[in-house]
Amino acid sequence: MNDQDIQNIPESYFAIDEATKVLGFTMPSDMLTCSLLRTLAASKPSGRFLELGTGTGLSTSWILNGMDKSSTLISIDNDKSVLNIAKTHLGKDSRLSLVLSDGEDWILKNINKRFDYIFADTWHGKYLLLEEVLDMLNPGGLYIVDDMLPQSNWPEGHAEKAIEFVKKLDQRTDLKLTKLDWATGIIIGVKIK
Repeated sequence: MNDQDIQNIPESYFAIDEATKVLGFTMPSDMLTCSLLRTLAASKPSGRFLELGTGTGLSTSWILNGMDKSSTLISIDNDKSVLNIAKTHLGKDSRLSLVLSDGEDWILKNINKRFDYIFADTWHGKYLLLEEVLDMLNPGGLYIVDDMLPQSNWPEGHAEKAIEFVKKLDQRTDLKLTKLDWATGIIIGVKIK
């Protein structure tokens, strides 16, 4: 078995990856993480999906690739330049709503929405507004975060924030967690209440 032998890469991935490099965006999702996101998405038929931090849409393309035809995905980012890449390559997918918004504003305006799968790939939903985002998760829903292993682009002091974040998750009684020392460091939680 070779985890680098990734099969069935979404058609749009390579064009998004190229546009990401041209833009100089330095925080793209890791392909191993993306492959896992797709597999987990397939476990939620007719699911309601939320991605906090679209970026250029690399991970979005994989989530969409795992979703069935009756599922929906809302993906939020506050950077128009990266979101435009996602719109260009994924915007015709009727299951997808791409939203240009500050994460905090969107979460607080949509606090009553419920989701079966939340990929928190930005500060909001991970380091900020964690309680609010986890309250948006349906019982049996998946909460997924990546970049939990030290990254070269982490700012000074970020390692301590990551350690504190993991401690907060460990203390929760409403999540069953698995922490993976794999790819960029992934945590998967399942809501049990």
